[in-house]
Amino acid sequence: MSGPNDPQKEIILASPRGFCAGVHRAIAVVEEALEKYHPLYVFHEIVHNTHVVQGLKDKGVIFTENLQEIPDGSVVIFSAHGVPPRDWDLAQKKNLHIIDATCPLVTKVHREVIRYARDGYHIFYIGHKKHVETIGTVGEAPDHITIIENVSDIEKLTIPDSGKTAFLCQTTLAVSETAGIIEKLKEKFPSLTGPGKSDICYATTNRQAAVREIAPLSDVILVIGSKNSSNSNRLKEVAESFHKPSYLIDDAKDIKKSWLGDDTIKVGITAGASAPEVLVEGVITQLQNEYGYTILREIQIDKEEISFSLPDV
Repeated sequence: MSGPNDPQKEIILASPRGFCAGVHRAIAVVEEALEKYHPLYVFHEIVHNTHVVQGLKDKGVIFTENLQEIPDGSVVIFSAHGVPPRDWDLAQKKNLHIIDATCPLVTKVHREVIRYARDGYHIFYIGHKKHVETIGTVGEAPDHITIIENVSDIEKLTIPDSGKTAFLCQTTLAVSETAGIIEKLKEKFPSLTGPGKSDICYATTNRQAAVREIAPLSDVILVIGSKNSSNSNRLKEVAESFHKPSYLIDDAKDIKKSWLGDDTIKVGITAGASAPEVLVEGVITQLQNEYGYTILREIQIDKEEISFSLPDV
């Protein structure tokens, strides 16, 4: 039983957190298209969050992982993660009306692939092979790209015939995990070139930096995001690097009482770039009402003011 001199329980909120500009844009594209088109198809999850996807399904959006399932002549939105040229070709053959919700920062990496491949470079793409963003990016020039998932992959690499090498990154990776890989690549390929500015999304970088600020102050960290969200998983890994218990949760219902023992006085909270703020509010309310966390403190490391214009729908 707690006494009057016991420390008050505190929630430490990371900022920035939650939706990035690319996610705001992608969801806005779907919402606007819904006002004009029925039925409306979306190829792949528009963003990797179960609540967002279910909410759009409830409004009538049809999600599919197979373009062949979409009736010819229908309206389709490509997700924020981007798609390879073969999917554009198939959609056009089916006479689909395409609305492209690809995040502009992902589109930037696609263009870099095309440029490097055109100039005779072999590209080392640092990313997760099965992630939809990787599939879309690599599809721009598959014969010119080798995917690197970890440092051990570098040992097997050989110098391409052209001798020209470049690297690019999946936008949702952790800065720390790519730094070591890039360093090893440069050791093996001294003439390796890369983008003038990191491919890793500004929002991914900011959210990871915010977790680094709250982790030393927290006894446990809750990352709000879906299991298939790459950037949310990276936030959990950043938190774990501080040797703090860290949990990836979809919403407040996932919180387990066993995580919040008597010694858990300070709970850190962040949210992946595809997690809406309403889920954060739900977690805060649950901690306050069910577990007695009476203090709420927000630590802001940066103020994000980036926005992207919508494509024509």
